[in-house]
Amino acid sequence: MIVVAGSPDIQLHPLTLTDLERKIIRDKQRSPVVYRYSSPDALQFELKMRLHITEAAKAMYASGVNFATFDTSRANERYWIRTGNGGFQLRPGVPPSVGINDIFENGALYGFECAGAIIIVMYKAVLETVGTAVFNRYFQNLFLRDWQYDRDLQLITGTNPYEAYPGDVLYFKNPDHAPETPEWQGENVIMLNDNLYFGHGIGIESGQDIIAALNRMRRPFSRRSAFLDNLVVFPDFEALRRLG
Repeated sequence: MIVVAGSPDIQLHPLTLTDLERKIIRDKQRSPVVYRYSSPDALQFELKMRLHITEAAKAMYASGVNFATFDTSRANERYWIRTGNGGFQLRPGVPPSVGINDIFENGALYGFECAGAIIIVMYKAVLETVGTAVFNRYFQNLFLRDWQYDRDLQLITGTNPYEAYPGDVLYFKNPDHAPETPEWQGENVIMLNDNLYFGHGIGIESGQDIIAALNRMRRPFSRRSAFLDNLVVFPDFEALRRLG
């Protein structure tokens, strides 16, 4: 159920919404969980941000970015300095928006692992939602590695993947991954739609196909399947809305 400023009346014109945004509203209205928003603008911001997260995930998939471990990671040296631990530090004087956009425009120059991909997708979505000026003001000196992220990108963790919506981050766990490939101990994914996910290194697939891909990375003779873990991560939409 959605409650806006204390009322179940949403007050958003349906013709201004995309199909995905209408679906999110419909699914939240049907949920037994009460989703409270301070204003129609707060709800509208979350919808736009979720839409931009899914669009950024698809754009990353289409960009030609490669999957790489920390040992083999790489980035466009014009904008990023590769650190000794395989992370990327934004070069001094480079606007954060330029560094993030380049990953999507020149993907073949980049290689990184799946958790870093999630954070980059989040940055791109924030950039598209709040605009270049606000993004560059708040997200300076970016460092990309694993789950490290700027303090202004506040993330919230939940534990019910069956109460997830497009734009949420979920995790498929692979408990019997082969010891020589620790990078396949699981896959961080962006939920794009019902049973459709983007996972860097696997692609855009159904949950069943992601599990099948992870199962191929198990230790020999393992019978324990990969599975969807009880983890949901999403931005603090209200905190991001207030940046503007």
